[in-house]
Amino acid sequence: GPAGVRVVPTLVCSCFCPHAVSPPVPFPSPALSYQHIIVDKKGGQQNVGLIQLNRPKALNALCNELMLEVNQALDSFESDPQIGAIVITGSEKAFAAGADIKEMQHRTFQECYSGNFLAHWNRICSVKKPVIAAVNGFALGGGCELAMMCDIIYAGEKAQFGQPEILLGTIPGAGGTQRLTRAVGKSLAMEMVLTGDRISAQEAKQAGLVSKVYPVEKLVDEAVSCGEKIAGHSKLVVAMAKEAVNGAFELTLAEGTRLEKRLFHATFATDDRKEGMTAFVEKRKASFTDK
Repeated sequence: GPAGVRVVPTLVCSCFCPHAVSPPVPFPSPALSYQHIIVDKKGGQQNVGLIQLNRPKALNALCNELMLEVNQALDSFESDPQIGAIVITGSEKAFAAGADIKEMQHRTFQECYSGNFLAHWNRICSVKKPVIAAVNGFALGGGCELAMMCDIIYAGEKAQFGQPEILLGTIPGAGGTQRLTRAVGKSLAMEMVLTGDRISAQEAKQAGLVSKVYPVEKLVDEAVSCGEKIAGHSKLVVAMAKEAVNGAFELTLAEGTRLEKRLFHATFATDDRKEGMTAFVEKRKASFTDK
């Protein structure tokens, strides 16, 4: 509603910032419908999972329940052999305008530390299938961090990225200081984290934070289309490729290239590698079986 509209320009609202909250609670049973997200299968082959954050009144503020639901949806797509890629998006106005500040306003250090506050936000990082963030509107604080946990970020033309935690007297707590710096370099990351200033979709593309910028209304379709392209390949080999690229952020060059070589050699134990090369030599389309 209009209240949500007024609240964002000031950026001092319960919906805008860092990260979500309270210690994990057990997952709701699958029979329950989701309260804060919409889950669907997309693509001609129904092989792309779509998770849409859906708390419009709070500009998709990432409350604890929403993050637990996202984790649950990720688990279900991860174990679904039909799904080859996952797209996470929000609304046209906001991907996610941050964590739910009301939930963390009264927390103490002891609660945060002993409860390992925000630890369950990392589930997305351990998903083997590729995850694409389709970001329209605000991706601030925890919203920006959530996008950066994904493998690929596509942005709508009006998207804005920022880490405004400093305005609330805290710092990013779900990877903002680490992933942003790796993505855009020290100077811009420092500037964003220390001032709270946002960058546009175009600036994010120039800095290497996002790989493509699309018109707002085409963004999700383009992300699904990218997911379909990925899902058309061997899911097994795609997971190996993702693991190898992610190794570049954790390992030295020598260790990273060793990991890559081992995974490359491992593809030669798969039916899909044999099929892919045979199809190429026979000038036909490969038919992968994920084995």
